[in-house]
Amino acid sequence: MQKALLGIIGGSGVYDMEGLTAVTEERVSTPYGDPSDAITVGTLSGTRIAFLPRHGRGHRIMPAEVNSRANIYALKSLGVEYIVSISACGSMREDFAPRSIVIPDQIFDRTKCRPNSFFGNGLVVHISFDEPYCPTLSDLVFKAVKKTGATVHKGGTFLVIDGPQFSTKAESRIYRQWGVDIIGMTAIPEAKLAREAEICYAAMAHVTDYDVWHETEEPVTVAMLIENLQANAAVTKRAVQYLAPMVQALHERSCKCASALSTALITDRASIPAALKQDLALLIGKYL
Repeated sequence: MQKALLGIIGGSGVYDMEGLTAVTEERVSTPYGDPSDAITVGTLSGTRIAFLPRHGRGHRIMPAEVNSRANIYALKSLGVEYIVSISACGSMREDFAPRSIVIPDQIFDRTKCRPNSFFGNGLVVHISFDEPYCPTLSDLVFKAVKKTGATVHKGGTFLVIDGPQFSTKAESRIYRQWGVDIIGMTAIPEAKLAREAEICYAAMAHVTDYDVWHETEEPVTVAMLIENLQANAAVTKRAVQYLAPMVQALHERSCKCASALSTALITDRASIPAALKQDLALLIGKYL
């Protein structure tokens, strides 16, 4: 099985990654089922990259149906240490205009029906999640996007809802009162699972609309979302080309992400079921 350092999870409108060389396609089985699609592994700017379309090729999987546990586990099994999530989002701020890009640093979780941990069933784990996005990787993503010349904002709170419906006007107005900056449907549970897997995780969030709070703008539609994502597609690909060698140059991880489980396992080691130890050896083996 081919190995990669950097994982790219493509969201709405991003179903492949051009420019890769020495390409292979990996179909990975996990204890949580199959990932969204086959994972494309190749070299870009001297860095081995694993690309996974979150919604599957052809966009077949709804946000709440994405098997994020399988996706993150599969990327971990390929050796991925850094993940960048490419996603669409609505803006809750006048100055975060459509076709700009946001590198968020916080998450507000409003999802209700998604498995958001690898653990349970005899193993209790409590990770620290005060900084849901890796500051080191987020800084590199910001620099990479900035090099493309695109409008990019560093920092912001990403509100995550289940969908698949867009917000009502009442919800949108209340979310703005809470002080969130962008809204989307897929950052949770990805960010939580990436931290449990000790993978650095950052987001490149592409603003497609003003949600429905903006009285002078049309209501959100899929056509609007896709049009703005396609307009930014070239930016995404150039940014990843800039990002890849930056990640390669990091050499050793010094952030908290790399050791997130070191103090998080609370269950007595002798009490962890043997089958669970086997299934999760990829994640917890070094702590047993």
